[in-house]
Formats: sequence, C-alpha cells, structure tokens
Amino acid sequence: MHYISTRGGGEPRTYVETLLEGLASDGGLSVPASLPTVSAEELESWRELDYAELATEVLGRFATDIPREDLAALCRAAYAPEVFPTPVPLRAIDGGITLVGLSEGPTLAFKDMAMQFLGHALEYALERTDGVLNILGATSGDTGSAAEHALRGKDRIGVFMLSPQGRMSPFQRAQMYSLQDDNVHNIAVEGVFDDCQDLVKRLSGDLTFKQAQHLGAVNSINLARITAQVVYYFWAWLRATDAVPAPRRADSAVSVTVPSGNFGNILSGYYAKGMGVPIRRLVLAANENNVLDEFFRTGVYRPRSAAETLATSSPSMDISKASNFERFVYDLLDRDPSRVRAAWAELAETGAIDLSAELSRLDGEFGFASGTSTHEDRVATIRAVHAASGEVIDPHTADGVAVARRFVEDGVPMLVLETAKPEKFADTIHEALGIDLDYSPELRAMLDAPQRVTEMPNDEQALRTYIAEHARH
Repeated sequence: MHYISTRGGGEPRTYVETLLEGLASDGGLSVPASLPTVSAEELESWRELDYAELATEVLGRFATDIPREDLAALCRAAYAPEVFPTPVPLRAIDGGITLVGLSEGPTLAFKDMAMQFLGHALEYALERTDGVLNILGATSGDTGSAAEHALRGKDRIGVFMLSPQGRMSPFQRAQMYSLQDDNVHNIAVEGVFDDCQDLVKRLSGDLTFKQAQHLGAVNSINLARITAQVVYYFWAWLRATDAVPAPRRADSAVSVTVPSGNFGNILSGYYAKGMGVPIRRLVLAANENNVLDEFFRTGVYRPRSAAETLATSSPSMDISKASNFERFVYDLLDRDPSRVRAAWAELAETGAIDLSAELSRLDGEFGFASGTSTHEDRVATIRAVHAASGEVIDPHTADGVAVARRFVEDGVPMLVLETAKPEKFADTIHEALGIDLDYSPELRAMLDAPQRVTEMPNDEQALRTYIAEHARH
C-alpha cells in the first residue's frame, strides 16, 4: 500500500513515511494510491471485535508496512480501557437520531480517537528510524489539546501548537495551556484559526526549514489521522445494525451527519464508504462559517478571509479554509493531479474554485448533503434534546443534530457524530438550559491551574525563530 500526492509530485510513500512527512513535498496532501476495500463477509466477521481489534483490522489495510503484531500492540495501547473507559457508545435521542459517542477519551473530544493512535504510532516510527520530530500544528480548540495530551513527555517529539488568541473556550485554553511538559509549546497567534493554519502550511512547505527542524504534522493534513478516524465509521455501522437479521445486514445502509470545519472527520467517512461501509448519505453540518455548505449547494468553493471568519458558539468549526478539502477535490476531479493544480491556481488568482460542472455528482455519485446551523439553532437543539431525552449535548454536536433532522429518512438510521463533551462549553450550555455543569475535582484543578503560553503576532519570521530556538534535534 503506497501513498501519493494530490498534486502529483514526489515518489510514492509508505504509511510510516507518510506518517512522518505530514504535508507532501510538493505542497499537496497524501492520499492512498488506491483505497483498500472490505467485503461484506469480512465486515460481518468483525462484528464481535472490540475497538482495538477492529482498529487493527481497518488500519492494517492502510499500514501494510507495519508488522501485524506491532500494529495490534499500538492499537491496544491507544484504545486501552484506562484511556477510553467506554469506547464509542451509541445513544438514541429524539427524532430517530442516534449519537455516536466519540468524546470518551482524555480530552473529552473526538480528536482523541485518532490522536491517541497517532501518538503511539509516531513514537514507534521514530524509534525504528532513530529520529526526532517537531510537530507543528494549528488548532481551533480540540486538536491541540488532544495532540498535546497524546504526545506530552515523549522524548523524541516536540510540539508547537498554534491557536487563535481569544477564540477558544476557557475550558479548551485550560486543557492546553495548563500543561507544563518541556516538549509542549503553546503559541497564541493574533488572528483566527485560518491564520494559524496558513503559518503551518507555509513553514511545512519550506522543505529546507522543514528538514532542518524535523517538522511533522498532527493536524488532519497528516493522513494517519484520517485513517484512524475511518475506524469508528466501521464500528458505528456494526453497532447500528446489530438488531438487523443477518441476511439483510449487508444491505442495511445508514446516513451519518458530521459537524465539520476542516473536512477531516467527514473525509474519513467518505473513505469508509469507499472501503465498503454501507453509508447512504454523508451530511456535512456547518456553523455560520459555512464555506463548505456553500460548496455542496452551489459547486463553488470560496474561502473567506480572517476578517470574514465569525467567532461563534461552536468555535472548533470557526474555519473558512478547509485543509482536507483538497483530498476530496482530487477524487472529484477524477484523481488527475494536473486538474488539482489548476484548481488551486484558480483559487490563488480569483479567490474561488468553480466546480459547479460537477455539482450533480456531489449527492448522486458521492452521496454528500449539507446544511448550516446558527447560534439560535444550536441553543434550541440543546434545549430540545435535553427535554426529550435528558441528554446534554455540546454546541458542535447540536449543529450536527440540527442539520441531521432535515435529512432523516424512513428506514435509514441517522447517526450524528458527537464531537465533544458539553463541559467544554459551559457558557452555551448555561444559556440553553440555565444550568451550571458539575466538574470533577480533576477538571476543576485543571481549570484553576497556572497556564503557560507564548503570545505571538501573525508573523512567519517570529514563528521560525521560536521553533529554531526550541526544536528537538
């Protein structure tokens, strides 16, 4: 199994090479040369596996250069009971919707599901190559804390995590900035998430600097993140169809709604569908920064500037340039790197990519739909779900539920991917329900702990200097 760039440059890479590389050398994104497939019989045979065993089977299709026993050990460590006490429960709420519980890990967000595997896999790869890696990442709220908690204290890895000043919830800031590990460097950038992401891409695209500072990535531009997230789509389908009589299981399709900002989570679902998971429709739920919803409705991708990117009550989705979108465009343009390069040249010249000629394929061939949720929608949804089921959901999951309701079909289970625990967004929960959530003593201690962060202007040279002074070599 090899990986190639969406822009056609460089040599094919193995999984471990792609894991360590992050952004491809030509500025594109790594994708499978061909997507592995799973037969209906294989899928059915996985029904009784626990999560670590299922992860080994699914990731084994991608990581063919990692010996099977080593991959199994990595998955057991990543998904151990002490890390995920309740791995991915499915919980029915009102309106025929089922939540897929992805926030049972150490930072109470779905990013833990991939990041815990990535942390162990990176350490494994670096030990094999006797190397070091300095992770350069950007976060709108949850990626940073999940990465830092997965990588803290690792001798061969440094972490440089950029976050937008004043744009995350107090809980999200505390989860990151309270860490005191020497290998963790939090950098708060003046600007929005897209500014942070642009800095990451510019430094990662400078091959001389990247090689000199041993830079890697844990944002979802790292394909290992995407492949690890594919696993829970398999898990969710297997659990959602448990009650279906065996002869009909293989044809039992579900729809999945995914709160989306950077297009990584829903891209994993697209890959799972391509591998053989019976998914009827993938529904993208956007907040007010609805660039992706606009694309799936019109075929035009028009990223917005930092000044146009709104600060909302679902801050992890306050993104106007979806870094994973290029991987889907590569497939939409029939996996032709020259057309991808032309599309991104058009984006640089005009500020938009017009793919409206492909519009009919988005739902018909690829099975995508989309919708936008506003602050009023998410508050009303939090309130309605609590009244009907007693569940308290976070605002990003509420965006998912609000949009999912528009696409529920008789006879097709609608799954909504839960993205975080409500404790991370206490102000919005209080607004919706008038209650203050209880925090465990451990969470209260985290919120009260001293915070360590470096504030920095949106300045590429300042970031280069800081990394050069603090990187591991």
